[in-house]
Amino acid sequence: MDISVVVPLYNEDESIPELYSWIERVMKENGYSFEVIFVNDGSTDNSWTVINELSEEHANVKGIKFRRNYGKSPALYCGFKAAEGDVVITMDADLQDSPDEIPELYDMIVNGGYDLVSGYKQKRYDPLSKTIPTKLFNATARKVSGIKNLHDFNCGLKAYRRDVVKNIEVYGEMHRFIPYLAKNAGFDKIGEKVVHHQARKYGKSKFMGLNRFVNGYLDLLTLWFLSTFGRKPMHVFGFLGTIMFFIGFLAATWIGIDKLWALAHNIPQRLVTDSPYFYLALTMMIIGTQLFLAGFVGDLISRNSANRNDYQIEKTVNLEE
Repeated sequence: MDISVVVPLYNEDESIPELYSWIERVMKENGYSFEVIFVNDGSTDNSWTVINELSEEHANVKGIKFRRNYGKSPALYCGFKAAEGDVVITMDADLQDSPDEIPELYDMIVNGGYDLVSGYKQKRYDPLSKTIPTKLFNATARKVSGIKNLHDFNCGLKAYRRDVVKNIEVYGEMHRFIPYLAKNAGFDKIGEKVVHHQARKYGKSKFMGLNRFVNGYLDLLTLWFLSTFGRKPMHVFGFLGTIMFFIGFLAATWIGIDKLWALAHNIPQRLVTDSPYFYLALTMMIIGTQLFLAGFVGDLISRNSANRNDYQIEKTVNLEE
């Protein structure tokens, strides 16, 4: 099969038939074999009824229904798991992503040699309350991830080589960082294509709100930490703990030497325990010890993880699978 189109959705019953008709027209015009996987993320409208009706009329329409709303990342994870196409296309169900972009995205994967191609909505029809934070977020994501050529990490319209979606795990709200996840899995041929962004035709956006961007930054920090220190927590916690303990120990030693020098020269001086510097030094030593132990425990957990030797092997020669 040439293409699998994965469409996560929540309360989009009005747009689903029009979206499928559009996808079907593009596929037939270009002679692609395809499937469309609609992932109903706990919709409360008639979305599942519409998907059922489409699946009865078209064998290439497939559906997954969640019992409740889990979010976009779980929907993509299940869609990726079910996908059978050589190239996997993701798009939103609100008709803001154009299926007319599919042929060029497909060509960039198959003939351009890319592992992943992300859409870039250069001209957006979103309110300023959404576009300005998005620009700031994308600038930060480029810096942290090291993927300098992407301008729109969160664009729902993306194309993937099948190996990519089968070797990454999208969880929580990590759908924003799929290019970063792919890079960490060894798929570093990541490209970008300017795509057409259309105004929403039905309903209103389900993903507005400040918490969306706050959570995005927290997820980015988590992903950076896990990708950098996930398999070697002792390198960060142990290092920080050692530094803090050493500084605290030197401070405590200096306080003790100062006290002994004063006693040797009969200079009146208050008790060591009356000095705030003593407690600061003691606190640093305690925190340093705790950080070191946290790194040690993290290392033990990492070494006993079932995935500790889970490495992505692209090809082998003269070896049995």
